[in-house]
Amino acid sequence: MADTLRTLLETGVVAIIRADVPTGLVEAGRALARGGVRAIEVTMTTPGALQAVEDLTAESGGGFIVGAGSVLDAETARACILAGAEFLVMPTTDVAAIELARRYGKVVCPGALTPTEVITAWQAGADIVKVFPASLGGPAYLKALKGPLPQVRLMPVGGVSPENAGDYIRAGACAVALGGALVNTSRIQAEDWAAIEHAARRTVQEVQAARS
Repeated sequence: MADTLRTLLETGVVAIIRADVPTGLVEAGRALARGGVRAIEVTMTTPGALQAVEDLTAESGGGFIVGAGSVLDAETARACILAGAEFLVMPTTDVAAIELARRYGKVVCPGALTPTEVITAWQAGADIVKVFPASLGGPAYLKALKGPLPQVRLMPVGGVSPENAGDYIRAGACAVALGGALVNTSRIQAEDWAAIEHAARRTVQEVQAARS
């Protein structure tokens, strides 16, 4: 778990694969990795998601870590872990799912928005709290959350792009997670791996620049 968390924090970018098709997911993951992303999340709303987690895990060779997103309950969390997921990302705070992730030594990032929700998720055992949807308040809102909660690791999700990723890092985010701005069904169907790689590389560069 320590190595997974360290990778998430050092890289600072989680790429979310959310698509309407079950094909091309591994190829998209490869393109993200070529762009410098070292944490790839496959959402459970994507057809064939568990197989994609398994295939990407086998593909990674230690070059990147694979996680599962849109995890709503402990049953789904366990299935993801069995498929090889090293970290779990949730849109809400499900205590049973958090407990299961910690039982098996996996990094867990439950979702929250308000200060009360954020501290509840943190106290329940979150390694990182996913601020979702971050677009409601933007970087200014995340900065406001960090004021009274400096000890909580916050990762904005929803509305994050290569253009504003650095703003969130400067506002206090420990990492950013973004999906459609990197990977979407259109790019997968068009097999536009170059566009995915380019967007990934730009995001990683923006995060690094914001931290320096």
